[in-house]
Amino acid sequence: MDLHVSRARLRSRYRYLTGFFLQLALSLGFWEVLLPGIGLRGLARRTRSSRYRRIARDFRLMAVRMGGVMIKVGQFLSARLDVLPAELTDELSGLQDEVPAENFESIRLLAEAELGSRLESVFEAFEPEPLAAASLGQVHRARLPADAAESGAFRDVVVKIQRPGIGDLVDVDFAALRRFGGWLQHYRPLRKRVDVLALIQELSDTVHREIDYLAEGKNAESFRANFADRKRIRVPRVVWSRTTARVLTLENVYAIKITDYDAIRAAGISCSLVANVLFDTYLTQIFDDRFFHADPHPGNLFVSPIPATRNRKATWKLTFVDFGMVGEVPAQLGRGLRDMVVGVGTRDAEKVVGAYQSLGVLLPGADVALLVQAEAQLFDRFWGMSMRQLRNIHHAEMRQFALQFRELIYAMPFQLPHNLLLLGRTVAILSGMCTGLDPDFNPWRQIAPYAQTMLVEEGISDWQVWLDQAGDFVRELLTLPAQTARVLGRLERGDLRLSMPEVSSQIYHLEGALNRVVGSVILGASLLAGALLYISGGRSLALGFWGLAFLTLVWILLFARGHRPRG
Repeated sequence: MDLHVSRARLRSRYRYLTGFFLQLALSLGFWEVLLPGIGLRGLARRTRSSRYRRIARDFRLMAVRMGGVMIKVGQFLSARLDVLPAELTDELSGLQDEVPAENFESIRLLAEAELGSRLESVFEAFEPEPLAAASLGQVHRARLPADAAESGAFRDVVVKIQRPGIGDLVDVDFAALRRFGGWLQHYRPLRKRVDVLALIQELSDTVHREIDYLAEGKNAESFRANFADRKRIRVPRVVWSRTTARVLTLENVYAIKITDYDAIRAAGISCSLVANVLFDTYLTQIFDDRFFHADPHPGNLFVSPIPATRNRKATWKLTFVDFGMVGEVPAQLGRGLRDMVVGVGTRDAEKVVGAYQSLGVLLPGADVALLVQAEAQLFDRFWGMSMRQLRNIHHAEMRQFALQFRELIYAMPFQLPHNLLLLGRTVAILSGMCTGLDPDFNPWRQIAPYAQTMLVEEGISDWQVWLDQAGDFVRELLTLPAQTARVLGRLERGDLRLSMPEVSSQIYHLEGALNRVVGSVILGASLLAGALLYISGGRSLALGFWGLAFLTLVWILLFARGHRPRG
């Protein structure tokens, strides 16, 4: 049996896709290059929003009609908020990987060719009607025979089977996409912001990994091993004797879909708790395991109720399926992400921007100082808000922020490097799922304890870094009383030409308060640095910092007063 797509069909598909992309490229050239070049930039700008929506709608309809890899491309583009306008990403965000099921006889022939035997010989039962159908493959319920020893305690399985000829379709689709990407590279504004061909190659690598079911089985086992000690997480077991590169047989763990909120509540399970466990699980995957499930859409996540027994209360598990799309976090990326979490958890705008730089997220020439100001303002106004509160912020307030930082927003100095591609998409989907489960979901509450844990871990494992930072901090703080005294002295002498009669009478109290605040900060920093050094074995240095803390305490009690105004 020929399991490949005919050459005539592949040529026809390539011509159609190339024609569709050529039309897009010509439209872009006409509106964004030709019209501005002849002085009609205003017309192009006024029609841009409606044109982008129409392009996204046409692409979505084409993707659903053509299937193959085009739906994956649309989902990928919907997460590229860093390089695509909102009109495109909003229209594509609802694109679901759900297409009509393949003819069962074609599926049967492919599965039997892969397994080397008839389905009736391999499975005790096999349902012809698919449980789910996607662009690359579909899933059927089945039952293992009683003598399938490796299955252990389970016999109910799901069998994931590739669509016949999908490998050929993937190759043709990416050939058309690379041609389109080559055309787009000639558009300079886009070329400055993103390497289109590199992004297409990244997506190609991801899809080719996704259609290797042996690799997916290994991913499932790795994930299962990582969460072996987490009682809340469930991962299906792989039946290797009935698994090949194009057929994957797994333990059937399908349960309540994570977006079926009524069913979750009816089972006596808190949707808010599910959201918290889901978010915390991804923090563990990204920062501890450095290996994460990169396709957390509703069809791949379930809530599995576990009934009560004589010795155990009723509980539930968060169940993951479909490990074709996974991501890894290299060491350098992991360090940058940890800095990001610590910066967000501690509301340290400079640390957050520093994390942007180490991650390669900032474009060359970005105004770092202005970005720090913007981050600090965002923390002051929005830190700690729930997702519901963030959504209800009045547009006038957002407009005021945009006007204040219009130069930064216009420049948009961000880009997502290739190694952040899957992670960015995953976080975007995850955010939506948590908010759906709990409109009041508050990511800050989840991140802050994680950031504090990281700070403690970093302090214990690398006390020299803490020592350097504490030294810089103390040196800066020690200069503040003198600087304050100089400024206040100028105020008293009238050098700053302040003529308010009450200023002099308040200087004494103001200077004393500032001195006490500075002294308290130095005291706290010295005690913390000493404790961390003592834990890490640097006892002599720890004693030095504790000595500084003692002297600071004496200074606060006896000398931290302002200069009483004369007269």
